Amino acid sequence: MRKRRSATRQPKKINFNVDPTHFLNRDISWLQFNRRVLHEASDKRNPLLERLRFLIIFSSNLDEFVMKRVGYLKHQIVSGVTHQSVDGQSPQEQLAAIRKHINHDLEKQRDIYFNLVSELERHDIFIYDFEDLMHEDQDYLKSYFRRKIFPVLTPLSVDPGHPFPFISNLSYSLGLILKNPQTDSILFSRVKIPEVIPGLIPLPKGDGDKKFRFVTTVTLVRSNLYLLYPGMEIQQTVPFRVSRNADVDHREDEAQDLLILVEEGIKERRLAECVRLEIHKSTDPSVTSFLKDSLEIVDEDIYEMDFPIDFSILKSIVDLDLPALKFKHWSPVVPKAILENQNLFQLIRQGDILVHHPYESFSASVERFIAAAADDPHVLTIKMTLYRTGDNSPFIRNLIKAAEKGKQVVALVELKARFDEQRNIVWAQKLEDAGVHVVYGILGLKTHTKTSLVIRQESDGEIMSYAHIGTGNYHSQTSNLYTDLGLLTCNKKISSEIIEVFNYLTGSSLKTDYRELLIAPINMKSSFMAKIQQEIKNKKAGKPARIIAKMNSMEDEIITEALYEASMAGVEIILIVRGFCCLKPGLKKLSENIKVISVIGRFLEHSRIFYFANGQQDPLQGEMLIGSADWMHRNLHNRVELITPIYDIKLKEKLWEFIDVILNDNRQAWVLNTDGSYSLNQPKDGEAERGTHQVLMNKTLQREKG
Repeated sequence: MRKRRSATRQPKKINFNVDPTHFLNRDISWLQFNRRVLHEASDKRNPLLERLRFLIIFSSNLDEFVMKRVGYLKHQIVSGVTHQSVDGQSPQEQLAAIRKHINHDLEKQRDIYFNLVSELERHDIFIYDFEDLMHEDQDYLKSYFRRKIFPVLTPLSVDPGHPFPFISNLSYSLGLILKNPQTDSILFSRVKIPEVIPGLIPLPKGDGDKKFRFVTTVTLVRSNLYLLYPGMEIQQTVPFRVSRNADVDHREDEAQDLLILVEEGIKERRLAECVRLEIHKSTDPSVTSFLKDSLEIVDEDIYEMDFPIDFSILKSIVDLDLPALKFKHWSPVVPKAILENQNLFQLIRQGDILVHHPYESFSASVERFIAAAADDPHVLTIKMTLYRTGDNSPFIRNLIKAAEKGKQVVALVELKARFDEQRNIVWAQKLEDAGVHVVYGILGLKTHTKTSLVIRQESDGEIMSYAHIGTGNYHSQTSNLYTDLGLLTCNKKISSEIIEVFNYLTGSSLKTDYRELLIAPINMKSSFMAKIQQEIKNKKAGKPARIIAKMNSMEDEIITEALYEASMAGVEIILIVRGFCCLKPGLKKLSENIKVISVIGRFLEHSRIFYFANGQQDPLQGEMLIGSADWMHRNLHNRVELITPIYDIKLKEKLWEFIDVILNDNRQAWVLNTDGSYSLNQPKDGEAERGTHQVLMNKTLQREKG
C-alpha cells in the first residue's frame, strides 16, 4: 500500500483587494440552497412520499452543514482566528446569521411536516405515539419492546460514582430526571435509542386492512422506561440529540501513514466537541441548563422543537410500495449503439461516447467498461480513481477479479472523502489483499477526479489506451439519483495525457505542460482564467463572446473577479450552480450581464460543464468541457481534478441540448437575486411546464426510439 507523496501546500490566499459588497456569504448561500430543497417538500406538484423524502434530505443536509460549517466557524473562534469572510463578516457574525436562518427554516419545516402528516392520514398512513394507541395495540408493542428493544437498551445514570456519559454524534437519546423514593435524591440518567432499532415500528395489519400504521420508537421506549429503573420515580423524560464538530484537522503535513491518520480522524470526529443540542420545547429549563453545562455549550447551540428531532425515521414510510404516491418509475435507457455492440472497446474505437446519467444507463456503460476490462484477456492494465463507491461495489469486485487474473491493477483510493472514510479504508484493504496496487495519491491533496484508464493490446499488436472521464463518482447507487456525464474515449490526445496524470498520482511526475486536459492543481485555474480573458478580448474585438458554466458550487474569488471583468466588458455569462454561489449577479456596472440559475428536483444536479463561445456564433463551434471540478478554491488548489474537452460535434450537440433544456426550464429552475435570495421560474399563463428532468427523460426515450 503506497503512502501519499507530499505535495506543496497551497493555503487559501485571501484577496485583500476584493470588495466585500461584491460577494454573498458562502454559508448563508448554502442555507438558501437547502431552503430550495425544503420548498420541494411543500410543492404539491411533487407526489406525497417524494415530498416526505425531500423533508428527510433537508434535515440530513442541515445535520451535515452544522457538523462541518458551524464546527469550522466555532473552531476558528476557539483558535483566535480574526480574519473576515470574503463578504466581510467575522466568524461570530456568521454564526449569528446562520442561527437566524436555521430557526426560520425549522419553523417552516415544522409546518410542512404537520401538513404532510395530515395528507398521509388521508392516504391511510398513520404515525402514532405509543400513548395514543388502543390497549390491544399497546399490549402488542409492550411485548415487542420486551423481546426486541429492552435487551439492547443501556441506562447510564449520573451520580458521584458515574460521570456524565459521552453522547455520540447524532445519537437520539432520552434524558431522565429520576427520584430515589428511599433517599429523595434526584439524579439524571440517559438512555440511547440504538441505531439498530428502527425509528418507526409498523403495527400488524388485519385481513383486508389497507391502513399503514406506525408507532414512533422513542415514545414506545419512553412509556416503558420504568422497566429499566425498577423502584425509581421517573419525574421527567426529555428527548434530545447532539451534533459534533466534523471539521477535524487531519494534520497531513505531519503524517507518516495516512491510513492511521484518517482512522484517528474518524475517532476524533466521534469525540469532537458538541456544536448543537436539539431538545424538545417542553423541557424543564433546569434540565436544559444541566445538559448545556454537561455538554459545554452555549445558548446559541441549543435548538428547541416540538416535532421530530430525527427525520431519518420517516424513511420507512417513504420506502412503502405505493407507486401512486411517488415519482413515476424511471429506468435508465441503454443507448442503442452500446446495446447492439458486444465489444465495447471496438465501439469506442469507432468514436467517442458521451453518456448522461441517470437518463442513460450507468451499469451498461461505465460499469460495463470496467467489467469488460477485467474479463478481456487482451487488457494488460487497469488504473482507476475511487473517491466514493458504494457497498458491494461492482467496481471493487471487478478490480479484484482483474488482479486475480494477473492484470496490473492500480486503485487510487481517496481516504478522506468526508463521511466515507471508514468505507474507503475497508475497500482499500480488501483491494490490497487481492493484489491490487493501492495508492493514496499525494499528501495534502484529495484525489477527486473521476477517471479510469484501460491499457489493451489489440489484435495487430498495437497498445491502445481507453479512458473514462466522469463528472461523478464510481457509485452504482447514486448514479440513479445524480445527474452526471461520462466520456468514453481512446482519443490519443486525451489518453496520452491521462497516462501522465496517473504517473503524477502514483509516481513523481512533475509534468506541467498539459495541452488538452485541465488538471488541478497544475494548470486548471490558469487555463480557466485564460479562457475568460479570451472571451473579454473577443467581445472587445466585436466577436461572439459567451460563457456558460454548470457546477455544484461557486466560490473562488479570483475567478469571480474575472467574471465580473468579463461582465463589465459585455460578455454574457450564465452560471448554472445547484448549491451555494458567492458571486452576486445583477450589480449595476459590475455583474449586469451575469445570470445564476439553480435546478432542484427529483435528481441531484451533479454534472460539471463549461462552455466558451471562443469567437464562434454557432455554439457547437465553441469550446465545451466536462469534468470533476467546481469553481471553488478547494477544487482548484487542494484537490486533484481533471477536466477534458469534448471534440466530437455530435457529443457537443448532446451537451448543448442539455444546456438549452436548463435555460428554458420554467418548473425546477431558480434564479439568484442580487440580495442572495432565489426566485422560482413559473410557467406563464397557458404555458406548459418544462422541468429539466422530465424533459430530458422524454428526450432520451424519443432519441432511442428514433
